[in-house]
Amino acid sequence: RAMTQDESKLLAAQAALALLPKSGVIRLGSGSTAKLFIDGVGQLVRKGQALVGVATSDASRSQATALGIPLLPDDGPWDIALTVDGADEVSSKLDLIKGGGGCHAREKIVNFASRINVIIVDESKLSEKLGEKWPVPTEVLGFGHESTLRALERFGKVTRRLRDERPWLTDAGNYIYDVHVGPIDDPADLDRRLRAIAGVVETGLFVGRADRVIVAGPSGARELTLPR
Repeated sequence: RAMTQDESKLLAAQAALALLPKSGVIRLGSGSTAKLFIDGVGQLVRKGQALVGVATSDASRSQATALGIPLLPDDGPWDIALTVDGADEVSSKLDLIKGGGGCHAREKIVNFASRINVIIVDESKLSEKLGEKWPVPTEVLGFGHESTLRALERFGKVTRRLRDERPWLTDAGNYIYDVHVGPIDDPADLDRRLRAIAGVVETGLFVGRADRVIVAGPSGARELTLPR
């Protein structure tokens, strides 16, 4: 029997749990795979492992609180030993698109505060180039967002993300516009150009920000790293 996507996600989360330090600050990410990882952290904390979390979304904060995982305040600064999070797309160069859950601005802040960033995905998230499967999630301030939309449309088709037929607002109260650009030859350049637009808060392009990628598939979990 082939492994289901949910089983693959659980396998990836379990592989990431094995990388956790005995004690220290860890980042608790967002999304379906990260949710499974947080469940595992809760079990380790109950067994006495001295882990403290930094939550990147209201959902992950609520989940961690319910599981009894101690959390640091949102203000920072933090010294984070390890970040474990999911991604929506991973390129052959281990660049990422994140933001399917709308938390990419917070996730990027915490990613840069982490000593090691581990990404856990199933095989469906792998691409040769970013943009083959996913648009670029872009968080946009509400003020003047139609003007920001016009600027974003220079890069491709842009859709405002909805939830329950209403604009999807981030935890910070901003809009999300998904920019459909197709396969991306230079993600770092695109990230710079998008962030240069007035009104853009952050993009879901994470370039050079994954130290290790754990991929789960029918044959088990494998780890991807770039040659140093």
